[in-house]
Amino acid sequence: MDTVPAVSLQADARLLLLHPDDNVLICVRAIQAGDIVAASGGSIPAREGIAIGHKIARHALAAGDKVIKYGAPIGSMTIEAAAGDWVHMHNMKSDYISTHSRAGRDMQP
Repeated sequence: MDTVPAVSLQADARLLLLHPDDNVLICVRAIQAGDIVAASGGSIPAREGIAIGHKIARHALAAGDKVIKYGAPIGSMTIEAAAGDWVHMHNMKSDYISTHSRAGRDMQP
């Protein structure tokens, strides 16, 4: 079975790039608001604290943009996010599970 190996951003051990096409990075160590993190040949200011396992925008994302993780779309942005913003269910939605959001069961399909 062929798999794409995880590619670590050597410039910052707190972040992991799972696939070269991803537009989000994965936090492997907690990031505090204001921390400067190195990514994609530059630096990204973390605008808020981001927990281990959560996503951070690799570059600016507009509302409606697909969120790419593992080289595949996992959802869509519901509002814009700047580079360095936390990407989670408060600003994205699953394209596959209609109720998977912060609103949960209150969401209508």
